[in-house]
Amino acid sequence: MDFKKKIDLEQVLNKNETPDASSKFQNLLPISSDKFLKKLDDWGIEYKYFEHIPLKTVAASKSIQDMFLNSNEGGGHIKNLFLRDHKKNNILIITHQDALIDLKELQIKIGVGRLSFASPERLMEHLGVFPGAVTPFSMINGIQKNVILFMDSSLKDFKKIYAHPLVNDRTLELSVENLEIFFKKIDVFPKWINL
Repeated sequence: MDFKKKIDLEQVLNKNETPDASSKFQNLLPISSDKFLKKLDDWGIEYKYFEHIPLKTVAASKSIQDMFLNSNEGGGHIKNLFLRDHKKNNILIITHQDALIDLKELQIKIGVGRLSFASPERLMEHLGVFPGAVTPFSMINGIQKNVILFMDSSLKDFKKIYAHPLVNDRTLELSVENLEIFFKKIDVFPKWINL
């Protein structure tokens, strides 16, 4: 942990605050949401930016989705699962928010052993985000930790994808093509699969 992040964490702990996935605590992340957005701008990746209440679950996300394109209009609302297999491989699964995922079937489909959800500590260590802010954008950290990314092929059918920029009180709207440009910029090659 670098010196500035250590001081930021000490200040939070001195106030008896529990860090959460909102932008209020973004300076505790390896890459803050603000710095991440600047990177996207520097790379010329087009997106539309939204601010809203912190969203920890798909159900909470659905409560504000009238801000965005719905599925019938081409809006791809996602859910993100950070998993680990019995060999301690870290896996990020991105799928449509309403997809039903059976972990036993998934492990066969992606060719890994028994899957379980990763701990909050592993989430921060490997993706650099707090629980509630897992996103395909967290691969900016995950690539350095050999996280394997699987994307649901059905997401390619949507005009726009909605994802958090490392915090859960902001959402970006961007095309699948621009999401793929982001992946190329960080040398990530997602495995597109049918879920």
